[in-house]
Amino acid sequence: MSFAAPTDPLTGMQAARFGLYLHFPYCLAKCPYCDFAVAVARQVPEERYANAVLAELDARLSADPSLRTKPLESLFLGGGTPSLWHPRYVARVLEGIAARMSLAPGLEVSLEGNPERSDAERFAGYRAAGINRLSLGVQSFQPRTLKALGRAHDAAMVEGAVAAARKADFPVVALDFIYGVHGQTRAEVEADALRAVALAPEHLSTYALTVEREVLAEDTPLSKQLARGELTLPEDDDVVAMARTVRDVYGAHGLARYEVSNHARPGFSSRHNALYWTGGEYLALGVGATGMLLSPRPHRYVNLRSPEAYLRAVEEGRVPEASREDLAPEELFAERLSMGLRLVSGVDWEAVCERYGQPVEPRRAEVERLVAHGFATRDGRRLALTERGADVHSAICARLL
Repeated sequence: MSFAAPTDPLTGMQAARFGLYLHFPYCLAKCPYCDFAVAVARQVPEERYANAVLAELDARLSADPSLRTKPLESLFLGGGTPSLWHPRYVARVLEGIAARMSLAPGLEVSLEGNPERSDAERFAGYRAAGINRLSLGVQSFQPRTLKALGRAHDAAMVEGAVAAARKADFPVVALDFIYGVHGQTRAEVEADALRAVALAPEHLSTYALTVEREVLAEDTPLSKQLARGELTLPEDDDVVAMARTVRDVYGAHGLARYEVSNHARPGFSSRHNALYWTGGEYLALGVGATGMLLSPRPHRYVNLRSPEAYLRAVEEGRVPEASREDLAPEELFAERLSMGLRLVSGVDWEAVCERYGQPVEPRRAEVERLVAHGFATRDGRRLALTERGADVHSAICARLL
């Protein structure tokens, strides 16, 4: 992958400045912890959906023609389960995007997949369509943890999926994991980490379920079980210990942590995800997709979450938005500072204040306290959280904001 993403001056992170997120909502089953816009479907309207997302793209480009000429530096197909989409329709969509927009050289094109949908022919089709980064939702190798998370695969399927991805010649294979699951132990998390690095992925994302629980919808099966006391999650101290175990194992095997929950081999960090952490803008297409654009003024929009309502709106010539909100400087400041502090490289916190018209001096004493107590380091104006600080990232951001 030869494309070198621009370096963000506030964080020093290589990141796409303009990306496109395409949401594929269909799944064979819904995981109990999931609050994404997904729909369980045995028969997926593959062609209809491909036509719809390209029609939505036409509508958005007509509304803002400047998006046609802005170099697109990353494209991410997420879900849902995008690996349910036949490669020929993925190819049709990618070709449609290429015909309508300006693509930066070496565009990063990612696709999420599940290990149980990993036959070699399908993966070869995605690679031929232009996918150059495959992200597999593993979550765990442990049968008990996989059952708790409602996952349909097993460890053998994961190994088969990685082998198929290597055979298809994807330049980047990324694996995603979850820890802090009910009933999970630190030893099991360590075993997952060791088995993950043995597969030699270029990238590993590992998220704590305790963090995700804060944003789960009230009607998810997991949140209902927690509310009824039918299960409990590991104690906070145990989850922190799990996080440190993961960091130690990954680091010892050449995957450096570059963001609170993400590790990569040198040169293989996710440029699309870094776009979110560094304040880039992104167009979003598909059911329930969220986009953030800076023109004609900074705003965020969210598409309709019902697949049928989305398809009907697009086919009737309407923009399929459920909501749109303009973003005030205060909101942009809060997001830019908190996301920048997720990065190991840190953020020029004074420049963030200056950019969004926020006072520096009232925060300086708090910054010095964070440094003095070992929660952060400061190099000139660049503030970066230590591992101790990263464990309490949300609390630190609350104090600074």
